[in-house]
Amino acid sequence: MESALNIVVLLNSPEDVRRQYREGIPAGADNVSVQVINDVDEIDPHLATMDVLMTYGTFLRDRAEHVFQHSPRLRWIQALGSGIDNLRPARNDIVITCIRGIHDSAVSEAAFSGMLALSRNLPQVLRNQQARNWERLPSRLLDGKCVGILGVGLIAEALARRCKAFGMTVVGITSRAGAIPGFDQLRSRHALLKAVADLDILVVLAPYTADNHHLVDAATLAAMKVGSFLVNVARGGVVDEAALLRSLQSGHIAGAALDVFAEEPLADQSPFWTMPNVIVTPHVAGMNVDYVQRALPIILANIHAFRANDIAHMKELVHAGGDAPSKASASAA
Repeated sequence: MESALNIVVLLNSPEDVRRQYREGIPAGADNVSVQVINDVDEIDPHLATMDVLMTYGTFLRDRAEHVFQHSPRLRWIQALGSGIDNLRPARNDIVITCIRGIHDSAVSEAAFSGMLALSRNLPQVLRNQQARNWERLPSRLLDGKCVGILGVGLIAEALARRCKAFGMTVVGITSRAGAIPGFDQLRSRHALLKAVADLDILVVLAPYTADNHHLVDAATLAAMKVGSFLVNVARGGVVDEAALLRSLQSGHIAGAALDVFAEEPLADQSPFWTMPNVIVTPHVAGMNVDYVQRALPIILANIHAFRANDIAHMKELVHAGGDAPSKASASAA
């Protein structure tokens, strides 16, 4: 009989979410052992026997190298999101897959909610509610405004449709060529300063890569219109946070909705927590009550392919265990 596949799911999420993985994987795959842990500090007892690690890179914190070095049986990493940040071990023999194709509704809705919240002064409205302060603040309209989406993939296309429904002009900032449904125009990411100059809102959806590190930097922010908004639901490292902080403090950027940060969890002393023109959410843009049920078919299909040594047919294959990545793992830039 084939030996059990030992899977460790590292998931710092509510117990109900962990339970769905704990019960759903064995129910859909034969002869697997699933250990679901809440924190990377609990992983050491599992390293010697772990064949598969399923997690988000951020949950490994600063222990990724330790985990990979002390997992002699590890042969496959299944990212539970679209990104593989912090999930690239030095060993080339490890297969890496991710989850794509299920984030478009959730993340696009999160981005749109950030746009609405900023335009409707929601942070101040909520502060006024807590203070029982009846202050009638004028809001901005999204209708007629120009939104730029940096990074054009499935999520961006879903967001573009929502923006068009609100009467917005939608600009894609990308290296892709050709017309894309839902976008009024495409602009080159290689001429970023020119591309952002007339935007009322910039939504960041570009994946984090070495090329995209601080892609939105001080020069980009300075090139944006005075009083514009920024929404980041991609990765924190794509935006230069120190430059953004200065721009928000000066008022050049009027407000920001930030779901992701360079270091997560966001440090207690970070000024973003208390800035009146900033909305902070804890990397939850993709989280929703249906997420696990949408992710499980991909995971189960990958388990079956992995057990059959059919690596080439694993879904959303990022690295096949050789020397080179198999294909991109996140939204196109």
